Amino acid sequence: MVSNSLNLCLHHPHPYNDLSPQIFTKPKNIYYLRTSSIPTTLTTTSSKIIISPKNKVVHSLFHRRCNNILSPMASSDDQSHFISQFDDFQPDPSLTNDDLKPTTTDQRNFSGWEMASLWIGLVVGVPSYYLAGSLVDLGMAWWQGIAIVVIANLITLVPLILIGQPGTKYGISFPILARSSFGIKGAHIPTLLRALVGCGWYGIETWIGGEAIFLLLPKVIKESSLSLPLSWLGTSPLEFTCFIFFWIAQLAIVWKGMDGIRELEKYSAPILIALTSCLLIWSYVKAGGFGHMFDLSSRLSSLQFWSLFFPSLTANISFWATLAINIPDFTRYAKSQNDQIIGQVGLPIFMGLFTFVGLAVTSSTTVIFGHVISNPITLLGEIGGFLTIILAIIGISLATITTNIAANVVAPANALVNLSPSKFTFRSGALLTALLGIAFQPWRLLKSSESFVYTWLVGYSAILGPIMGILLADYYLIQRMNLRIKDLYTLSPSGAYYYKSGYNLVAMFALVIGILPVIPGFLQNVGILSSIPKPFTIIYNNAWFFSLFLAGGLYCILSFLKGKKKNQQHIDPLLPNAS
Repeated sequence: MVSNSLNLCLHHPHPYNDLSPQIFTKPKNIYYLRTSSIPTTLTTTSSKIIISPKNKVVHSLFHRRCNNILSPMASSDDQSHFISQFDDFQPDPSLTNDDLKPTTTDQRNFSGWEMASLWIGLVVGVPSYYLAGSLVDLGMAWWQGIAIVVIANLITLVPLILIGQPGTKYGISFPILARSSFGIKGAHIPTLLRALVGCGWYGIETWIGGEAIFLLLPKVIKESSLSLPLSWLGTSPLEFTCFIFFWIAQLAIVWKGMDGIRELEKYSAPILIALTSCLLIWSYVKAGGFGHMFDLSSRLSSLQFWSLFFPSLTANISFWATLAINIPDFTRYAKSQNDQIIGQVGLPIFMGLFTFVGLAVTSSTTVIFGHVISNPITLLGEIGGFLTIILAIIGISLATITTNIAANVVAPANALVNLSPSKFTFRSGALLTALLGIAFQPWRLLKSSESFVYTWLVGYSAILGPIMGILLADYYLIQRMNLRIKDLYTLSPSGAYYYKSGYNLVAMFALVIGILPVIPGFLQNVGILSSIPKPFTIIYNNAWFFSLFLAGGLYCILSFLKGKKKNQQHIDPLLPNAS
């Protein structure tokens, strides 16, 4: 049905399928057009609308004031036929493949519950189990340890939601989003830095899973000659074999891609909740309640507490700072902004509850066994019994796999795909990530909890903080949440994100300046420098905060001083129902 205000006139023969397009003068009101059974596409030239039979739906590229082209006749069903601006565009083959293209409506299958399930799978794991417990060991009260974990995750929730927004709005992954601020080629730098951290974490989590298998093996096997460490390897052949076995088991899930990961997280969540609840109930009954935990008061003076508070807060923020950067890799599959926000709000809740479980169970071991057992794998081995061993292997393996695959495979795999779309797919990128995880030799990284927390966690936060600051400043303050999707996939020098030969030098400079002040503190922490001025120690203890605000603020100032051209034209998201 066509409005009476449309005046039909003929035009020269159209070369496409020998069908003639129809030109209508631009009306005051534009309605959904059905002239025949032939699918049509609507394009515009100044005051005229050219209708060609090439595509399946009515689509227009008006300026913002002419943005709404469909009449009330168009229902939500028409959204499934929406053809985005990306469909009529041929991206540079060196910048895209099926894994890097914006997600379609059909691919957006993450509901709020499935996003929350993702976080349950991520949170329930061995490292999260003794986060609060490690703070209590340092002298804090039980509630102080849990409070720091919750506060850290509430802070992390802010960038998680903010960085997740463009993923849902435009259907793009973290490497593609990074192109808008770092440049088409410059995006490789932040994505590869994130990938290296992910590879290190992948090795650590895989080692933990392998240790679970080793500790739960029969005693006669653990006491064999295969358990003797080899100096050149840094561990025993048996432990290394368990590590490789667990390494292979994870690849079966990874090989199914994002759908396999989504299904794993969705169905693992209730199992992990049930197993965690069983462990908590067992410790409560055996220890006669949690009174012993509530009696754990602070052993620190006010000055000692605050000297520990900030590095502990930074370390706990760093725990999920990795995923906060590449969260678009997941939110691009969310059905709507509400789904991604509701799902992610669960992070501080789940972390608070799970660290409470870890602290409660750990403190109960003093009453039950006469000594503290902080490692849940060792605890399950002490409990003994065939059924317990089976449940322990299933529970710890499931907890480790759900955390490891989602947090430490997706980002490195996508970074490698972005590096060379013609050579890497998500699968091959994930395989290389797993191989690099072995090269990190995680058994050496985990030699002590102090090196793990204050060298590994705090150290890499100095890299991730500046990246986060630059991404947030660019998207919200410079781009004003409007991205040119086509320009994210082109090497044309006229593209909005090509900058200087594909690199945004302002972002590169801000990144370097954000990292430099943290280096002295890191060098002292690893033993290279014996002493440093106190300001550098303070900077290192607050590495994530300091580097984020320094790099983000510097990026804004330099971008505005440079007079960066900001196109204020409204750019529609690829999927209107995801806005």
